[in-house]
Amino acid sequence: MTLKKINTVLTAVFILFILWFGTDFILSPETTAPGFGLPSWPPGDGGGFLVIKGIRDVVLALVLGVLLVTGHRRALGWVLLVESLAAYGDMTTVLAHHGSVATALGVHGLTATLMAVTGLLVMRETRKVATAPRPA
Repeated sequence: MTLKKINTVLTAVFILFILWFGTDFILSPETTAPGFGLPSWPPGDGGGFLVIKGIRDVVLALVLGVLLVTGHRRALGWVLLVESLAAYGDMTTVLAHHGSVATALGVHGLTATLMAVTGLLVMRETRKVATAPRPA
C-alpha cells in the first residue's frame, strides 16, 4: 500500500470519527458529554455549549472532507496539523478543569497526536522531490 493510500485511509477515518462525535454532541449532548472527560455537567443551560462543540467538530470534519475530495493534498496536510490543535486544546481543557486524566491523554491527546502525525505524513507525501541536474 502506498503512502498516499495510507494517508487517505487515515484521513477518512478522522473525518468519519469527528463527524460521528460532533453529530453525537449536537443530537444528544447529555449522553455524550460524560465521555468528553470533564468531571460534571455544566450548570444551568450549559447544554448549548456542548452543541456548539458538536458544530465545531462537524465543521472541522467537513473542511478535511472537502480538501480530501478535491485532491488538495498539501493543504490537507497543513489543515490536519492545525486542526490537531483543537484536540490538544480539548485535552488541556479537561486537565485544567480537573477532569479525567485518562480521557484527556487517551482520547484527546492520542487523537491530536495521530492527527498531527497524519498531517506530517501527508506533508511528506506531497513534498517536492529535487530533480538531478542534467549532464552537459
